[in-house]
Amino acid sequence: MAVKRNMILLVSACLLGIECRYDGLSARSEELCALIDETIFIPVCPEQLGGLSTPRTPAAIASGDGGDVLDGRAHVLTTDGDNVTDEFLRGAVEVARIAAMMNINAAIMKENSPSCGVDSIKRNEALVNGMGVTSALLTRRGIHVISSDSIFKEYVRYYRHRK
Repeated sequence: MAVKRNMILLVSACLLGIECRYDGLSARSEELCALIDETIFIPVCPEQLGGLSTPRTPAAIASGDGGDVLDGRAHVLTTDGDNVTDEFLRGAVEVARIAAMMNINAAIMKENSPSCGVDSIKRNEALVNGMGVTSALLTRRGIHVISSDSIFKEYVRYYRHRK
């Protein structure tokens, strides 16, 4: 696969091995890390950018999905019941600012996350259909969001026609 070296993508920082998840660990993707020589990755953690610590209490979108949070119809709550909606919104806005600043048109985001989920998010230990807050905002801003569960397939499909 021939990819232009100057392509820049946002990527959930945990996928690159940065220990920024709620549990203080990473979700390193060897599949993604194998693409580092072909693409410039800008690692982002929306939850940290929104002001949350690492580690932190797990959180979930209480009802609906990230689009509903953006529209003020849903909240993000920790398992302790604390409302962290403002932090999730702040993080999403900061990631979108980075994307605009770097003229980025695609992002690879961690599936199942209340911030980064692309096709699904966790709620009450179950997976439900929907986007996380940051992925929803990026999509609204015209940025192609790729799920960490289908990195290679989506990455190749997205860039094959850009050669």
